[in-house]
Amino acid sequence: MTHSQSDQFLPVETTSPVSVASEDSGNMSEALGRSRYASQGRLRRSAAINSMVDTTLSLRAISMDWLSNRPKHKYSPLGPVGSARDASAALLSQQPADNAFPKINLLGVEFDNVSKQELLSKLKQGVVFTPNVDHVMKLRRDRDFASIYQTADYKVCDSQILIYAAKFLGKPLKAKLSGSDLFPWFCEYHRHNDPIKIFLLGGAEGVAKEAQTRINARIGRQIIVGEYSPPYGFERNLEECEKILSILNQSSANVVAVCLGAPKQEKWIAAYRNYLPGIDIFMAIGATVDFEAGIKPRSPRFVSNIGLEWLYRLICEPRRLWKRYLLDGFPFVGLVLAEKLRQLRLLR
Repeated sequence: MTHSQSDQFLPVETTSPVSVASEDSGNMSEALGRSRYASQGRLRRSAAINSMVDTTLSLRAISMDWLSNRPKHKYSPLGPVGSARDASAALLSQQPADNAFPKINLLGVEFDNVSKQELLSKLKQGVVFTPNVDHVMKLRRDRDFASIYQTADYKVCDSQILIYAAKFLGKPLKAKLSGSDLFPWFCEYHRHNDPIKIFLLGGAEGVAKEAQTRINARIGRQIIVGEYSPPYGFERNLEECEKILSILNQSSANVVAVCLGAPKQEKWIAAYRNYLPGIDIFMAIGATVDFEAGIKPRSPRFVSNIGLEWLYRLICEPRRLWKRYLLDGFPFVGLVLAEKLRQLRLLR
């Protein structure tokens, strides 16, 4: 093959100097465009950030101004503003009732280790709470409820299950003093003590009135001097709460049985106790007003004594109580077993 023939297979440069210059110019324009776009993006982001900071500062200033100038509600602990801890803090500063009963701490709840007769003879003034398994579980989830519980002057066991648990953990309690037993005992104890006058607060419409009639007939005197069944959701209505305070203060009662269910009844007592100077004894006793009125049946005594009153009530009111006993209550067993294991480890 000759030199001229081999030249036929060599690549030939066809790009002209003009086309190369045009390509370089295009690349430069594209780079400048990208640079301007990036610069504009940075400016937009910077402006957005500055706007967010200005808005946040403005909102913070507005919030601080509102907090410093918001109206002070007279009954804020259960109202739309404030916390139940405000009420408990005020109560802690009050003069406590003369309670020298020995204490037993069970799963973080302090119980008065007291018999029926000891409590009835000693109870002259103060707040009485009746903790049961439901209370113990609620106290672990509700900080306000736990704070208020510390203000009670008397905390007596309301559950045979707790009696068993206390014995299992080596901290035996003297007696089960459920609210539904304690209240009729209290009325009977003061049958001939005319200065003791009781007001019933709670229950559906007409229930407290029926309970009043039955109790007075049983005791043989007008020991129940007043009653009121507040409407549903009353605790969020300050006007309704003021109405209740007015009714109580105008009555001759020096004892109020608050039957609203936990934790509403305990929180209501903590919030309004200071506004009831004529009341010496506050008793938070749940469904007692329904039992006294005959609206709900009590379990047979032997059922209660073996610790199955919860099952009896569950059968009677499955829709209302299934969650309390089947979902909220059963983890209690795990708490007791965990506490027992902790005790055993400490003994090693």
